[in-house]
Amino acid sequence: MPIIAKNKRAYYDYEILEEYESGLVLFGHEVKSIKSGHISLKGSFVSIRQGEKGVELFLVKAFVSLYKKASQVDDYNPERDRKLLLRKNEINRLFGKTQEKGLTLVPLKMYTKHSFIKLGFALAKGKKKYDKRDSIKKREEERKIRTLTKENIRY
Repeated sequence: MPIIAKNKRAYYDYEILEEYESGLVLFGHEVKSIKSGHISLKGSFVSIRQGEKGVELFLVKAFVSLYKKASQVDDYNPERDRKLLLRKNEINRLFGKTQEKGLTLVPLKMYTKHSFIKLGFALAKGKKKYDKRDSIKKREEERKIRTLTKENIRY
């Protein structure tokens, strides 16, 4: 399961509650571009919309650059909305969860599973500024402990 793209900022800005995996509806040249690593999840989010067949999930503002070796593609939008493929009961459950105050769906990573491209996203709650400071402080303390234990092992 090689990871193609990661949204590092999401782990800093949000408290991850539950993680999910979904497929995506993509064009052929987008698949080749994503597999070659030309994707950015920075600033992207998962949106819930009422569609033709009920409630649907979309990946919004994920930047997939045009595949260099593709033939001329007219009117290609690299930030177009891409539909996520999930079971109906999962979509309904997520729709109910996001109605709660302060919960949102955030893309975390894009990876390949066998020959398919999957999106890992999470149900998350936004962190306050003091929560972010606490997580930085905790990370620094863990780093100091690791370095001290490494030094003790060497002697």
